[in-house]
Amino acid sequence: KGYEYVLEPSPIPLPLEKPQQTRVLQVSCGRAHSLILTDSEGVFTMGNNSYGQCGRKVVEDETYSESHLIHQLKEFDSRVVQVVCGQDHSLFRTKKGAVYACGWGADGQTGLGHYNITSVPTKLRGDIAGVNIIQVSSYGDCCLAVSDEGDVFGWGNSEYLQLASVTETTQVNVPRHLPFKIGKIKEAACGGTGNVVLTEEGNVFVWGYGILGKGPNLIETAEPEMIPPSLFGWSDFNPDIRVAHVRCGLSQFAALTNRGELFVWGKNLRGCLGTGRMEDQYFPWRVTIPGEVVDVACGVDHMVSMVKSF
Repeated sequence: KGYEYVLEPSPIPLPLEKPQQTRVLQVSCGRAHSLILTDSEGVFTMGNNSYGQCGRKVVEDETYSESHLIHQLKEFDSRVVQVVCGQDHSLFRTKKGAVYACGWGADGQTGLGHYNITSVPTKLRGDIAGVNIIQVSSYGDCCLAVSDEGDVFGWGNSEYLQLASVTETTQVNVPRHLPFKIGKIKEAACGGTGNVVLTEEGNVFVWGYGILGKGPNLIETAEPEMIPPSLFGWSDFNPDIRVAHVRCGLSQFAALTNRGELFVWGKNLRGCLGTGRMEDQYFPWRVTIPGEVVDVACGVDHMVSMVKSF
């Protein structure tokens, strides 16, 4: 029997051939499905498969809340090195730099050139065909990918100007190169209505719709806007400070510096920013955390940080 909800952490027995040797490398969760990446036994999927997001055939009237089915995926050109859940779709990046997708495609978020559901992980082409992709990101129904040459590509939902640099429509169903002239891009993160990228120089650029981090006057933009480095602690007296990672949630953003400091901005839904106040945050704000922040994950209305104590 399954459960409607689980109130405490519970172990999930993965059907591993070598449970003593195999290690879990990464976990990603969507609205109602999860992906688990291992080091030597591929990818496992579980949860809601109404749209094929678990990479298996859609079974009519399947009751997902009572399902114990854990599905193993193997149909890739090389080892999967990153898994990403969108709301109801899944992305897989392989060692060779290819991207595969399955699941809900009504906004083009699978990037497969159509708007149907896909229940088998399928390789994306478009502008990323033959390109070595080193990172993918998704949240909701928009997707971004970064190449080894520092280019950024996007597909999926563009209702909030996320892909307005290449289209006037609200949906893009195939990966498109976003021609931003902001230098080499190192990392990208998708939010619910806005996106953020980090350049190799350590500069942070935002675009889309919402509280983007440049004050109350910037609510929407189709072109990336740079947030001044001084807002992340850079100055003539601290010239070595730079942003190392960027993250996005439903309507909030986060940036980690090379000094282990965490900056947040955006909509402060249910106090998710951790600023000690309930007001929205229009500029990056440094969160007081007793330790060095190693990473942060942004949810719908909450955030979790991993911290190394001083």
